[in-house]
Amino acid sequence: MNSLSKNQITTALTERATNSKGRRLSPESLLAMTDGKVDRPPLDALAGQSILNPRQFDRRTVVAISQLAAMLELRNVEIDKPLDGKIAITAFFEPSTRTRLSFESSVQRLDGKVLSVPDGQVTGIAKGESLADIGEMFNTYGDVVIMRHPDTDSIDEIRRNLQRPLINAGNGSGHHPTQALIDWYALLKWRPELSLPNCPPDRRVHLGIIGTPGSMRAVKSFLRLSLMFAGSVERITLISEMADPVGLDLTEPIEESPIPIDIVNDVQDVLPTLDVVYVNSIAFLGDSYRNLDNRFKLDASSNLKSDAVIMHPLARNDELSEDLDETDHNLYFAQAAGAVFVRQAVLTAVLDRLSRISGI
Repeated sequence: MNSLSKNQITTALTERATNSKGRRLSPESLLAMTDGKVDRPPLDALAGQSILNPRQFDRRTVVAISQLAAMLELRNVEIDKPLDGKIAITAFFEPSTRTRLSFESSVQRLDGKVLSVPDGQVTGIAKGESLADIGEMFNTYGDVVIMRHPDTDSIDEIRRNLQRPLINAGNGSGHHPTQALIDWYALLKWRPELSLPNCPPDRRVHLGIIGTPGSMRAVKSFLRLSLMFAGSVERITLISEMADPVGLDLTEPIEESPIPIDIVNDVQDVLPTLDVVYVNSIAFLGDSYRNLDNRFKLDASSNLKSDAVIMHPLARNDELSEDLDETDHNLYFAQAAGAVFVRQAVLTAVLDRLSRISGI
């Protein structure tokens, strides 16, 4: 491991841009678990790799990415210009605010450049061009492609000809791997002991997920990473209106995980036992996105544990009331605030520019 020296951690928490409401998270607390060190080998292994599915990761890699993100959050890394000379293509064939802008902010703050496709209808797709042909063109336009697409099979299609690393920013009902990394970065800053292989029993969490992983890509990816944290996650409870909310992608990892997993359909029965509540309502059903039943809505009157935190990948609808925003239950704004740093960590590793960041 390489370490971040104390004199490099010079920016006070109150001086950094962070969330306006809810809990504020300290990256120092996560780095303190390893004396300021970043676990370099799993990051080096990402060089030149595409980031498509959370099953590519293991617990060590998730923690290492979080450590690097924490270091980047603490430092004015722009002076290192780690992505100088690199071009990222953000190809968004589906509407996005947070994901596209946070990726583009990540690249530009590291002195890279961005070519953006903010709307797929302005591309040759509108004239019937295939994703495979677009991938062929991208080979000469940039160094990494970040793509969101409503079709689950779009990743396989563009990779028929694409030779550059591809980062999946959401593919239909498939996966959203960097969102899951952002989610776990928030959890590891909130409770740093979760990063330890042997988390103290009194710091382990009962994790509740309101939604349907089989048709919600952010929920699916979050659950997939959570299954890697045996010894930190004491129990997982899925809360869904569906009898089988899991889907084929997760059946095997759930069966293999030592973490006990329950499925219930009444949020009120289990809510008082949950340490972390992950909620989302937007699901891909058939060929379109829909909001699921909002009878699982959370608000300030919900029977939450006093120290429980709520997570949400955003955008939200009626399932998460704004009257929770000013409370300590609100981890979702801090969760979103970490997106740029996690994506900076991923991009720097994938583009093999870690050596340009001093101190790691």
